[in-house]
Amino acid sequence: MTKATKLLTALPPPQRQRLMTLAREVSFPEDTRIFEADGVADRFWVIRSGAVSLDQRVSSLQRVTVASLGSGDLLGWSWLFPPHRWDFGAEAFSPVRAYEFEAEPVLALCQEDPRLGMTLTRIVAEILAHRLEMTRVQLLEQYSMHRRSS
Repeated sequence: MTKATKLLTALPPPQRQRLMTLAREVSFPEDTRIFEADGVADRFWVIRSGAVSLDQRVSSLQRVTVASLGSGDLLGWSWLFPPHRWDFGAEAFSPVRAYEFEAEPVLALCQEDPRLGMTLTRIVAEILAHRLEMTRVQLLEQYSMHRRSS
């Protein structure tokens, strides 16, 4: 299994410093909905402290947690890929402090500095690959448990 990549620590220091000029410190109280699936994805966060659950609505009354994120984790990647809509919902599982980045200025910075843009895209792709692998493992475990109980 691959190791989880942390966006800010994976960026080389000069690129991290450039990106951080666009950061804004924010906080979310426990149980706050940060975003909903299919909403406009115009920003992302790097969690400084606390925990966030990513969820998928499976019925009008039920959501299923698909991932839990914590310190150093990237929250939100849909801002980088058309159609720029959230794939999941997100909720603060505990009080959360994070760096918030608006997509438009980050994308403009990536245009201005193609090396930063390529590095940022590669790191986000690594994060997505790791999360996809984690999801695959979870599904296999659930399938295995279901088969044993049948």
